[in-house]
Amino acid sequence: MTGRRRRATVKDVAIEAGVSRGTVSRVLNGQPYVSDEAREAIEAAIAKIGFVPNRAARSLVMQSSRAIGLIVHEPHSLFVEDPNIGSILLGANAALSDADYQLSCLIADSPRDIDRLARYLSGGLIDGVIIVSARVGDPITRAVADLGLPAAFVGHPRDIGDAAYVAIDNRGAAREITSRLVATGRKRIGMIAAALDRDSGSDRLAGFVDALGNRFDPQLVQRVPFYSYSDGQAGMRALLERSPDIDGIFASSDAVAAGAIDALQAAGRKVPDDVGVVGFDDSSWALRCDPPLSTVHQPADALGREAAALVLQQLRGEKFQTGGHVLDCPVVWRQSA
Repeated sequence: MTGRRRRATVKDVAIEAGVSRGTVSRVLNGQPYVSDEAREAIEAAIAKIGFVPNRAARSLVMQSSRAIGLIVHEPHSLFVEDPNIGSILLGANAALSDADYQLSCLIADSPRDIDRLARYLSGGLIDGVIIVSARVGDPITRAVADLGLPAAFVGHPRDIGDAAYVAIDNRGAAREITSRLVATGRKRIGMIAAALDRDSGSDRLAGFVDALGNRFDPQLVQRVPFYSYSDGQAGMRALLERSPDIDGIFASSDAVAAGAIDALQAAGRKVPDDVGVVGFDDSSWALRCDPPLSTVHQPADALGREAAALVLQQLRGEKFQTGGHVLDCPVVWRQSA
């Protein structure tokens, strides 16, 4: 029996036309600022390989779903624990509500979730997507690009080409708060480095290394999987076992810092007298810490609003800033260091 022919994708069109998938998406979405030469090549490629956009088929029936998906690529437990995700969600929802769009929250925790989401997105129930916590090579990113959906990223994975994104300067902020920690007189400063498989985590580690310069000791970096309280505890215990003379910690999120402080206190170390601790996010975790946490303010609500605005711009056929939107993230200094 003859197998079903594979449906042509945006990626196939891009390869045939010799352009990026983002350029193909802009043509399919009726956006301006595409050269005549690229547009003609894309139209010829579409005709040659028989590409039929799912969104075009959907528009014949209902014009628009008036729904935008917020895709969070995190474990279910972290979705509940991380207040930044909730703030991003609320910010995006406020912007979309003002534009009479509905937000649909979609969580990708496992490969099965990713496969299910890819099928769901291809069904025409979503007009565009906001993607949070994407990794380099993320299958969700590929699925969205292949479908030609208007999209905006919270964060800046290195492989999204000229796709729209909104972010903060993770590296610069990590460098600044680590420098502030150094200025308190600490000599043995370590880091609990979480989420190194995405741009935020790797950039925060890079900023930490920048600030320490030739004082950087790779033995004082403990890598952990997630921005979570439990990973902060485990990471701090590992650092204390390896380097009991440690006197400063940069935790790559407030939740990680809260776990680190509890592990330090359980080991009989006083914060900040024995060990100074700084975090990142300025979330509700920061004020629950005892003492209150020195940290970096991440404008999570504004990140959600800006990402939603970028998707709405694409749906209206307006030009978006290809260089991305980078929001301010100042240091907030409290008693923990």
